[in-house]
Amino acid sequence: MKYALVTGGSRGIGRFVCIELAKLGYPVIINYCSNETAALETQNIIQENGGTAELLKFDVSDAEQVDNAIMQWQENHSDDYIAVLVNNAGVREDTMMMWMQNEQWENIIGIHLNGFFYVTRRMLKDMLTKKFGRIINVVSLSGIKGLPGQTNYSAAKAGIIGATKALAQEIGKRGVTVNAVAPGFIATDMTQDLDEKTLKEMIPLNRFGKAEEVAYLVSFLASDKASYITGEVISINGGIYT
Repeated sequence: MKYALVTGGSRGIGRFVCIELAKLGYPVIINYCSNETAALETQNIIQENGGTAELLKFDVSDAEQVDNAIMQWQENHSDDYIAVLVNNAGVREDTMMMWMQNEQWENIIGIHLNGFFYVTRRMLKDMLTKKFGRIINVVSLSGIKGLPGQTNYSAAKAGIIGATKALAQEIGKRGVTVNAVAPGFIATDMTQDLDEKTLKEMIPLNRFGKAEEVAYLVSFLASDKASYITGEVISINGGIYT
């Protein structure tokens, strides 16, 4: 059976991605690091709508945790494999670079860029063997144009964009696609500290996006309808950067 794994799937964009992938018929693995209550809420939503979901706890920035959790899952699902991977886990630690501490740099690079590497490499063997896979990386407007106060975040997301393009070329012949979606300002817990009233004046559509709108795009890229799309970075930002 083909499963879908969503890192950081307990809330925000990740929650809606889990819900949409379940609608495609995938049993969904909801990864979380600390908020089990939110992860269970996401699982309940999926199950109440007739889908299948399970939880898998690990910190994407910890290589040992990633390896142990995924290998344990694979041992318990010897006839199944993870065919869809959405690298979504992320946090922000914004500050101007002149005041940025080592920990703020390392934490963001660790969760986003290292997390992408630690998780994705564990998925590749099965995807390549089965000659089918979908890898979708949630990046950011910040990784495309850069945003002040987000040197760490911009660097991490830009790194994933480069990795997306390179990996797509490595594994395309095996029927595995690799794409990225780059949200702009999306109304989630992660952006609740931003000045929405001022920022939306910069956005041609004059509003923040919704988490479910990002999830619809991810779901499309995971579907058979997107089988000839790979190595792409698709912006979903209300026209803020075109």
